[in-house]
Amino acid sequence: MAQAFFDFQPARKVYSVSELSQEILGLFEKHFADVWVSGEVSNCRAAPSGHYYFTLKDSSAQLRAVCFRSEARYLKFKPQDGLAVVARGRLSLYEARGEYQLVVEYLEPAGLGALQLAFEQVKAKLAAEGLFDASRKKPLPLLPRTIGVVTSPAGAVIRDILRVLKRRYRNMNVLLYPVRVQGEGAAAEIEQAIRYFNRTREADVLILARGGGSLEDLWCFNEESVARAIAASAIPVISGVGHETDFTIADLVADLRAPTPSAAAERVVRPKQDFEAELENRARHLTQLIRLRLSEARSRLTELKLHRAFEALAAQVRQRSQRVDDHLVALERGIRQRLGQARNEWMRLRGEVMRFDPRRLLELKRMQLADRHSRLQEQVSRFLAEQRNRLRHAQALLGERNPLAILQRGYSITRDAEGRIIRDASQAAVGSEVSIRLARGELGAAVQKISRA
Repeated sequence: MAQAFFDFQPARKVYSVSELSQEILGLFEKHFADVWVSGEVSNCRAAPSGHYYFTLKDSSAQLRAVCFRSEARYLKFKPQDGLAVVARGRLSLYEARGEYQLVVEYLEPAGLGALQLAFEQVKAKLAAEGLFDASRKKPLPLLPRTIGVVTSPAGAVIRDILRVLKRRYRNMNVLLYPVRVQGEGAAAEIEQAIRYFNRTREADVLILARGGGSLEDLWCFNEESVARAIAASAIPVISGVGHETDFTIADLVADLRAPTPSAAAERVVRPKQDFEAELENRARHLTQLIRLRLSEARSRLTELKLHRAFEALAAQVRQRSQRVDDHLVALERGIRQRLGQARNEWMRLRGEVMRFDPRRLLELKRMQLADRHSRLQEQVSRFLAEQRNRLRHAQALLGERNPLAILQRGYSITRDAEGRIIRDASQAAVGSEVSIRLARGELGAAVQKISRA
């Protein structure tokens, strides 16, 4: 009976950890692909990669969350601990640690608007750095030769500025740097315009101008990059943005704040009867065409981004990017620990070295070196003298034994035809040829007679 029971047991399926993680990830992505979660931000950390890691919590639970760089760059404010937010995203699984997390695609503060919060964050940061201090404000030139205007070439703002300048000073030169004053990319264009005038020095004073609008319409003038470009400008900057009730970060950083663009034109130069030149607007059609092409390209990019293959690839990239952040944290921790150990060892060795007086040791070594140098010089001199004597003796001995010296006294050396030296007359025969080596030169001869002593 027991054997029959075990025969009917269903076959069990054993998952590997990776397989089970993939199953759980599939369930998350299927059932929690788009969720809204409210909570308080804690343990917020901005990674060097541009990702934000934080925890959403309430009174009884907490949820890990990550906002990758591709979404974080569109946030108008920076997440920080203690901030109540509403997040939209999808539930996912970080397989390396086996933890589920919320991948945030949109984030907004609860209660206070995102733009208003971002405005306060940037304002507080720049105020703490002293960018609003009156002591750093530059005075305006009394009579500028050229006025640089940074604004949109379309609309009433530039026309109002030119009309005021024409009425107040007809001979004034005006350079317009056309930029977008609203929407994505406007802040970068404004920053580029300010840096262009500072690089070329084609203007003595700059007017940063735009008509009125909502906080969102004027947001490019609240960007930190624009504020820092104004603060770094060596050319005085007048901010004439919006109406009298509008206030932007650019107004606080600029050297002079005008309530309207027309008021900025009135304050930049003293009055004069006429204005000699007008600037014409020829960029409208090109601007509209570029915006249309950008809109089409952005739509096409959005369609491609939603493709399943790209999403799978992006998910893998995010997983590996998160692992890189983990490794960076571990590496930083290890480096800090090693540096601490090295610092302690250095302090210990420094304490031991300080027990000795390096000046006394140095003087002792200097005396030893001088003594050794003196003895070495004495030995070298004695050695050189001995070698000179040996050389002179060898030269004298060599001179005495030099066969050429004997030949100088009238002697000669006789050799047979094969070059052997003849020492006895019996070694030669009558009629044989011999060579006679003299002190200078050599003679060839034939033996005619042999006399034996």
